[in-house]
Amino acid sequence: MQIKLVFTDIDGVWTDGGMYYDQLGNELKKFHTYDSAGVLLCRMHDIPVVVITGENTEIVARRCTKLGITHVYQGVKNKLDVARRVAGELGVPLAEAAYMGDDVPDIPLLEAVGFSGAPANAPEYVHSRVRYVTAKCGGEGAFREFVETLLGADRVSASVKRWLEGI
Repeated sequence: MQIKLVFTDIDGVWTDGGMYYDQLGNELKKFHTYDSAGVLLCRMHDIPVVVITGENTEIVARRCTKLGITHVYQGVKNKLDVARRVAGELGVPLAEAAYMGDDVPDIPLLEAVGFSGAPANAPEYVHSRVRYVTAKCGGEGAFREFVETLLGADRVSASVKRWLEGI
């Protein structure tokens, strides 16, 4: 199966799921740079990355802007509805899409896509509903691992070669 569209959650997938606050009440999130390579690998293969998250923060908006992700949906209650709409707009059936999520609100979309994944630290009831569980935990490069699995070793090797040629 050739995946043509990748959906991803953020908290618990790109982050460790923690919500950090400083003494002024500012929320902080830690992202792993490995996951940005997952976005780059998708871009190298003309696979759009779509962020769908239940949270609504400027932090996520800034991270997505930095990575050039233009399809960002925050504060979403029903992720499957948003994914259906976006997939329709992009002309990609959900059967040719992938999604990585980590918790209960992700389950309907995880079950609707052609390839689904969850980080190692997601609950077992999520693991039991996905095709792939990463070796890495959320916030440790799990999204990149998921993308590399989607692409397969040959495509990743070719991408790395092109990447090195550009350095």
